Amino acid sequence: MPSALERTAALVPLICEHADASEAERRLHPAIAAAFAKSGLYRLGVPTSVGGEGADPVTQIEVIECASRGDGAAGWNLMIGIESFGLIVPGFRECMDLVADPLEVICGSTAAVGTATPDGEGFRINGVWQFVSGCHNAGIFAATVPNPKGAGNRYAVLTQGQWEILDTWHVGGMRGSGSHDVRVVDQWVPRSRIVAPIGGVKSDDPLLRFPVGARLAYNKVAVALGIARHALDFFTELAEGKQPRFTSSKLRERAHAQSAAAEAEVRIVRSRAALMEQAVTMWEMNLRGDQITTRDRAVFQMICSDGVRACVEAVDLIADAAGTSANQIGSAIERASRDVRVVRQHASVASHHIADGGRALLGLAPQGLMLGGLAPTSHKET
Repeated sequence: MPSALERTAALVPLICEHADASEAERRLHPAIAAAFAKSGLYRLGVPTSVGGEGADPVTQIEVIECASRGDGAAGWNLMIGIESFGLIVPGFRECMDLVADPLEVICGSTAAVGTATPDGEGFRINGVWQFVSGCHNAGIFAATVPNPKGAGNRYAVLTQGQWEILDTWHVGGMRGSGSHDVRVVDQWVPRSRIVAPIGGVKSDDPLLRFPVGARLAYNKVAVALGIARHALDFFTELAEGKQPRFTSSKLRERAHAQSAAAEAEVRIVRSRAALMEQAVTMWEMNLRGDQITTRDRAVFQMICSDGVRACVEAVDLIADAAGTSANQIGSAIERASRDVRVVRQHASVASHHIADGGRALLGLAPQGLMLGGLAPTSHKET
């Protein structure tokens, strides 16, 4: 069987073919979603014990980066799918039948908390959830609701026909991700479909004991790396043929373009190397059963947040050097400029986490969501 990366690379022509349609329709083209599912890529991060591929962090990063190099929005949808399956499906202990079909796709949202009102042997679910990437292609929606048994939240798992997609994704970047709102009105679910939240399944499986915050962060960097690399590839081709106005030389012969290409390359390569090195280090610690400390998580978070920031800088550098070509709607650089900023805006890799990581390095308790709000998982089965 081809490796996950080989399977992803084989889909890049399809991703590129439908990228403009996804952008125009503000949702991932169904042919791409179906291909991701058929290739088993959505289930890449699901532990083997619950029917997934159990891929390590580096493999996940490489796969998402590869898809994002074809189209950022497609890579984003794949990333969200990998996270959703990998972090939610392990909680489907009493409803695994919902994902028995290998072509099934999951979407979900933690951006809002709905209501779950007791009703017989189940609950009535109501609410509106934002940023539900890939909702048009999914047959299952995991909606965040309060924990019926006490503190914290859970997911209410709803099946197709139990929710409505609201046309709200009118944005500049990541248009093709289809991250619309989803509304649920008075839908009943049995108790068996109220499942653990992200990070709520405690297990000795390596993927489930890897820090949740790190899992949410490294995959976002993978998207940004793919977008930035695609933009630089396009710039290289542009520079070979473009002759800027009022000059007699090609763009690639200008010192400004050469400097931009060099600096962008360094930012991308440096960020990727740091991410991969730290991912390998933490994964090996995890496999050995070593404690991953707050400092370890802080360094990883800083690398992730800075890596996304560096990808934005790389795209800005080549957009500046490309001149008006970077402003043409449909240009790879123009789209990359919009898409990569959306990655940086995500709560899991926003720039302010760098300062919070600095607090941890100086012996202070972190205060942000990623380092302070998401506690490491336990090795104990619950």
